[in-house]
Amino acid sequence: MFNDTSTPLSLLATRRSGKPRDLVAPGPSVEQLREMVGLASRTPDHGKLFPWRFVIVADEARDTLAATMGAILASEKDDCGPRDVAAAEEFARQAPALVVVLSAPVQGHKIPVWEQELSAGAACMNLLHAAAAMGFAGGWLSGWAAYSDEVRDLFGSEGQRIAGFIFIGTPGRELEERPRPELDQILTIWNG
Repeated sequence: MFNDTSTPLSLLATRRSGKPRDLVAPGPSVEQLREMVGLASRTPDHGKLFPWRFVIVADEARDTLAATMGAILASEKDDCGPRDVAAAEEFARQAPALVVVLSAPVQGHKIPVWEQELSAGAACMNLLHAAAAMGFAGGWLSGWAAYSDEVRDLFGSEGQRIAGFIFIGTPGRELEERPRPELDQILTIWNG
């Protein structure tokens, strides 16, 4: 079983990411995606700046996105070949649903940009938690496209950055448990 939603703690203990290429229909409806984004927007946000934006890529726009991403990669990568373009196009078509999350920090504010960027990352994670709570699986990817200004400009504007491409759907195969660190490797107790 994946995403045991019987209690909040069991959901947190069982949530696993799905590989976007392995996520299949049914995916969430636009109404469900809007609800997920509403839940994700409850992310901690020092200063109440809402330093993130969400862009739902409509089903009917996925092929256009794929072609555009392929063209952008070809223009940005000197040694770009047909296989690279095909991979960029396939990236855009993975999973039934795609939400692009942008980090949109408020520049010149007393809240440091770093804290605002952390909030955007937390918004991505909350989106994955919301998807899991609603019975779906999600995968958070970045890759070259997250660092391309031309791809960013499809969804946002200068000063913003793509925090992640969040792909959502139903697992087409068993979700894999990833290695987790032993608690003593990542936790210490400070005694002063």
